[in-house]
Amino acid sequence: MKNLVVRTITGVLFVAALVASIVYSPYTFGLMFLIITALSTIEFCSIVNRRDDVQVNTFITTLASVCLFLGVYVHASGYADAVLALPFAAFMPYIITMIYLTVSSLYINRQTALASWAFTMMSQVYVALPFSLLSMLSFMPYPMGPLRTVYVWIFPLAVFLFLWCSDTGAYCVGSLLGKKIPYRLFPSISPNKSWVGSIGGCLLTVTVAVAVSCFDTTLTLPQWIGFGLVVCVFGTWGDLVESLVKRQLGIKDSGHILPGHGGMLDRFDSSLLAIPAALVYVYTIWSI
Repeated sequence: MKNLVVRTITGVLFVAALVASIVYSPYTFGLMFLIITALSTIEFCSIVNRRDDVQVNTFITTLASVCLFLGVYVHASGYADAVLALPFAAFMPYIITMIYLTVSSLYINRQTALASWAFTMMSQVYVALPFSLLSMLSFMPYPMGPLRTVYVWIFPLAVFLFLWCSDTGAYCVGSLLGKKIPYRLFPSISPNKSWVGSIGGCLLTVTVAVAVSCFDTTLTLPQWIGFGLVVCVFGTWGDLVESLVKRQLGIKDSGHILPGHGGMLDRFDSSLLAIPAALVYVYTIWSI
């Protein structure tokens, strides 16, 4: 009961802070996900450094993640065009840190060099890049504005709203029907995930997508439903990928920063694939 109370309080505060930062302004959105990117990278480095054959430089790797997020944020928001003579100069700090991380792999223990460099690159592709791409999803072209972009907070909010609905629907339906219809999704990776639970998660996500379309006309009803399905499917894969990573590393939780919920990667695992997929989806339907 105590663990349930702690888990509930943490969950409510976490959701409230995330929603408020996204809705309030593009600046609070940027600050929130800059912090999330940094904490998630630190957490990733800490769990891979438990291996005897890995020596990832946590500080410089986290600095690289922060530089990547800031570079994409500044470029996507239009601030680079308004302030910098060369907009792509926003990515120069990231390029410099990545050059350093690559060259520095030559000067560590030769037995651990390749694995260390591989996990360093994985931190950027698996953790930093998806959070950075959220800025590309949040700022859309708007030629009439001073920055020629507009902050569309409904898209990042919808990603997390649909992920939460998918998880809730999958848990509820899986708990009710999982034993009666015992078809597992990926039993070798996550024994508790069932096909019937995943279908339940998709159905709840579609229902919420229909509700969102009634209040927001940025996308049409079919487009919102497609958005929800993309987030649901790729979010499930993202969850499974993190389960695979934890199994390979022999750990149960990625961290303990969120009482009752584990670590940052445990809470954002689904979004690490859902965000890039949602970005591709939105840009695809808008280009047709």
